[in-house]
Amino acid sequence: MKKLFLLTLPIVAIFAALWLLRTPDTDPAAMTDKYTNAQSRFAENTEGLRVHYRDEGNPDGAPIILVHGTSASLHTWAPLTARLSEDYRIITYTQPGHGLTGPHPRDDYSYAGMAEALDLITEELGLDHFTLAGNSMGGWVSWRYALANPTRINALILLDASGMPLREGEEEPPLNLGFRLLGTPVGRMLMQHYTPRSLVAKSVCQTVSAPSAMDEVTIDRYWELLRLPGNRRAAALGWITERERHFADRVGEITAPTLILWGAEDQLIFASAAKTFDEHLPNADVIIYDGVGHIPMEEAPDRTASDIDAFLQAVLEPQLELPQ
Repeated sequence: MKKLFLLTLPIVAIFAALWLLRTPDTDPAAMTDKYTNAQSRFAENTEGLRVHYRDEGNPDGAPIILVHGTSASLHTWAPLTARLSEDYRIITYTQPGHGLTGPHPRDDYSYAGMAEALDLITEELGLDHFTLAGNSMGGWVSWRYALANPTRINALILLDASGMPLREGEEEPPLNLGFRLLGTPVGRMLMQHYTPRSLVAKSVCQTVSAPSAMDEVTIDRYWELLRLPGNRRAAALGWITERERHFADRVGEITAPTLILWGAEDQLIFASAAKTFDEHLPNADVIIYDGVGHIPMEEAPDRTASDIDAFLQAVLEPQLELPQ
């Protein structure tokens, strides 16, 4: 009996340590109180999808819908919203599996599941035509949506968007620590239970060119919203969801005027992807930002807002002047 006890004691100790070291979920009510404001609303469909969104800015301005990337939330657009809200109506929302929106009720993190959330927002607000802008995975959702709904898109803005294949001879980008872990089965399993703040802090700082662009409040937000119940599991499921890469061959069918913005120092999606988009899109302009990484709207909000404004002033005015 004593021998059995001595053999099992290390196993029990390991499991006890794992239990004590796990990173618990955050409290949904506390997170809602902390990360909503007077403009926050929730739209819900009959399938149980409930989406956090904000409708801000000039209610008479041209509407722009902003779509965030993996592991982010509508909060990533706050710097851009502040700079564009005087002239434009800015709609931001949090995609399924992220932030206060939480997991998709059917665990659908494919384009169809993400487009379901975007459709819910446009129906809730009665928007038939709008500019669509997306960063990273949100850029992929945006160009896929423009491909599927060509008559609804006044203009398209892609910020370090995913979805294009690597160019000939390119190696895979280094990614950040969190994404590297999500790329392995063991990592996906562990991250659903063990996501210390230090891991998130390192991942966020590796996403930008200058770590000083990410303050402690921003890192806390990424960490706390990731740990909302179900979001870590959604991150693992989303990582292995089929991205239907063959649609990249059809991106040239998008005729909407398109602005491509990219950080030259992006280590998640190389800036060479901007050239690939440009080669395929028939009506695109490209701007590359030196000294900027994967999220230009947070790293260089003044430049990003100025370029978006100049682009929209140029492409929307002629549309407004067309005979009705």
